[in-house]
Parts: sequence; structure tokens; C-alpha cells
Amino acid sequence: MNTKFAYWVPNVSGGLVITDWPMKTDWTYEYNKELAQTAEQVGFDYALAQARFFGSYNAEKQLEALSIANALAANTEKLHLIGAVHPGQWNPGPIANFVATSDQISNGRFHLNVVSGWFKDEYTRFGEPWLAHDERYERSKEFIEVLKGLWTQETFSYQGRFYQIDEAPCEPKPVTPPDIFQGGNSPRALRMAAQVSDWLFLNGGSLEKIKGQIEQVRRYADEFGTEPPKVGVNSFVICRNTEAEAKKELENIIEHATQEAVEGFKEQVKEAGQSAPEGEGMWADSDFNDLVQYNDGFKTGLIGTKEQIVERIRQLDAIGVDLVLTGFLHFTDELPHFGKVIIPAVRQAEPVAREKTVSA
Repeated sequence: MNTKFAYWVPNVSGGLVITDWPMKTDWTYEYNKELAQTAEQVGFDYALAQARFFGSYNAEKQLEALSIANALAANTEKLHLIGAVHPGQWNPGPIANFVATSDQISNGRFHLNVVSGWFKDEYTRFGEPWLAHDERYERSKEFIEVLKGLWTQETFSYQGRFYQIDEAPCEPKPVTPPDIFQGGNSPRALRMAAQVSDWLFLNGGSLEKIKGQIEQVRRYADEFGTEPPKVGVNSFVICRNTEAEAKKELENIIEHATQEAVEGFKEQVKEAGQSAPEGEGMWADSDFNDLVQYNDGFKTGLIGTKEQIVERIRQLDAIGVDLVLTGFLHFTDELPHFGKVIIPAVRQAEPVAREKTVSA
């Protein structure tokens, strides 16, 4: 199996779960530098930096995503780094040059996650207008089209609703074309991914739900005559010696959830998929327990023994998942363990035939 593996860079405080249950992790640069070097040594392919500017759901301190991703790229040799950017807060011209520069620094290992945005305060309190759900994705689509034009053409012009570019250069060009990642579960997000993105990040979900989303984005790609994006799925990993131990750890995380922070997060994400015309998308069907891991990572089912987790990854591969994006309670201990134990087992595993995949 050739499933790729990524991890969330813990560059914001509070870890990957909104809980007071003890965790071994840190948000500082030195910690993240050591973690990235460990991750590439144990077999991770990608690291995704989080983009936050305001404290929320316990994330009171934030190292800016492009900066930390660039620094980690300069301090690793094989690991691919993914920085994150919000259109509307950034303009595509300077970002094109930033990414091209980071690509030079990393020799082709820097990529970009274009985040259409769900946290209204991070726009309005910075003095930026807050757009309706589908408009945010339209702006992101234009943002990506401008990036790709600047990276591939000697000079580039563009006349869109959100961006107007007049014979603009971008030098140096990237060593290799950076991959464009995007998130989103709504129909508009999937359409955008089929049109302009190389990768689509999905929130955690059941096999049945993820399979349906992959099939939908492929139908959109057929409609547009494009190559469908590769797909990454968010997951929170709890690997223990027994299934009972893993489930008990999950119970502890949820039982000690930071009630006020989870409720605040629940209110903020109403601006995401729930505000789409179809009422579908990220967090639209997430309850309190789901939101304790703020990208629905519990739902993906990587909770149990080594054997159970490997089997689940085989099933994800069978429905078309190309990359598993991981988060951990104890990054310090569990990320190295995952790389040393789970990744080799997946590499050696036989793929599951599609007709044998079971929905769950």
C-alpha cells in the first residue's frame, strides 16, 4: 500500500483536542522543530501547519502557519511542509512569491493549504468583510488560479471578481509546482476542489460518508473535464494495547472536555457548512462529543489496537483515500510510535479489494 501520512503541526496551544485531560505536546518552535525531524525519521510524508490568529477553543497562542512551515522546511530534508493561508487576509501575489521562495529553500517540499475560512471574527475584527459561504469558496478559487498563473507564466494577467492582476511577474519560479491543498465538505467546496485543487482535505467521517464525498468530487471532475484531486482525511489516533484501553482514553478526553470552549467552537462553526445553501459541509452533523476533536477526527475510527488501526487504514485506502492526516493526544510519544509501528505495518499490508470494503 502506498497510503501517505501527514500530521497536524501543533503550532497552536491546547493540542488537537479541546479537553483538560493531560496531554504531552507543546506549541513552541523548538518543540515543533524536533517533532518535524522525528516525523521524517519515522516515515511521515507531510506536516500541515494550522492557521489561527485569534485564541479560541483553548488555542490562545499561535505560531503563524506560513512562518512555522517555512522554518520547519529549512530544518528537515525529506518531509513535505504545508503552510496555510486565508484568502481575504492575504493577497495572492505576495503569497505566490512567498511559496516560490519557500520552495527554493526546501528544494520542492513546500506546499499550500488554501483555507476559505469559517471563523468570522478573524475577518471582521481585522477589518475585512465577511462573505457568504459560497462566495468564500469563489474567492479561494480565484486565489488559486492567480497563484498557478504567476507560478507558470512569465508575466500573468487576470480579471476576476475578487482579484485583478496586470502583467505581474513572479521570480524566481518554484523548483517544482507546489501542490495546492484545500479543505471542505460542502458541495461548493467539492466543486472547487474538482476545478482547481491538487488535494482535498475532508473532515473525519464514517467510511460510507467519506466514500460518498470522494465519489461526488470525482463526478464534479468528470463534469469539468479535470483530474480529480487526491484526498486526505482527518483522523485522531488513539493506539493502545487493547481496544478497551483505547476507548477508555477516548472517554477520558470527552469526559474532561472544556465545556465552554467546545460550546464556543460549536457556535463559531455555524459559519461553515451549516451556512451553505444546502446546509451541508464541515460540522453540519457534529455533536458535542465530535467537536471535542475540532476536525471530527474521532469519527474516522483510528482508535483501538495496532491491528485495528491498520485494518481501518486499509479500508480507507480501498474507498479512495490517498493520505491520512493524523493528530494525537500525546504528540511527544504517540507520533514516533505511529511512525515506527503503524506506518511500516501499512506499507507491508495487502490492499483491500473494493468490493470487500464495508461501510461503517
